[in-house]
Amino acid sequence: MDGWKDTLQTHAIQPIQQFRYTIGKNATDSAMIIDAMDLLYSGTVDAFCLVSSDSDYTRLAMRIREKGFFVMGIGQKKTPRAFVNACDMFVYTENLLPPKPIKKRSARGKKEPAGAESKEAAMDAAPLLKQAFSYAVQEDGWAFLGALGHHLRQLDPGFDARSYGHSQLSSLIRAHPKLFELKEVKGEDGNIALYVKLK
Repeated sequence: MDGWKDTLQTHAIQPIQQFRYTIGKNATDSAMIIDAMDLLYSGTVDAFCLVSSDSDYTRLAMRIREKGFFVMGIGQKKTPRAFVNACDMFVYTENLLPPKPIKKRSARGKKEPAGAESKEAAMDAAPLLKQAFSYAVQEDGWAFLGALGHHLRQLDPGFDARSYGHSQLSSLIRAHPKLFELKEVKGEDGNIALYVKLK
C-alpha cells in the first residue's frame, strides 16, 4: 500500500483496511455499503458520490435515491449501464482526462485535421438529442439549452458532451447544423441564454 501513502497524505484521506474473510470474496464492497447506509440514516449528508465501475453498487445507488438523496457516480466507460442509470448523474473518468487531438489518416495517407472524427462521434448523439428536445420544447418550438441538458441527464445519467468530442453541449448542438438551429437571447440582466430549435 506504499504507493498510496503520498496521495493519501496530500489529500488528508484516512485509509481503512478491510481484510477478506474467505478467498474469492470481496469484503470491501460489503463494508462500504454498510458505511454508506450508516451515513444515509445519520442525517449528516444530503448527497452521495459513488466512485466505482462495479455493478455491485447498483442497488445501493437506487436505495439512496429512494430516500430522496442526490447520487453522483464516477467510473470508467466499462461501467455496467444498470449502475449508470441508477445514479442521478454519472461521470466517466475518461472524460476527466485532458483531451487529445484526434488525427486519422485519409485514404491517400495524409493526416486529416484534428476533430475530423469528432463530427462522426457527434452524429451518434443525434437520436438522444432529438428525444431530449421533444421533452424540453416549448409551445413556440424553441427549447432552453439548460432544459435540454436536464432532460439529457434524465434520459442518460452518463451523458457528457465530451463523450462525443465536444467540450460543451452548445458545441455539440452546433455540430448538427442540419438538425438544430441555435439562437442567443439577451435577458434583462444582460446574461445571454441559448435556445435550440429542431429544423
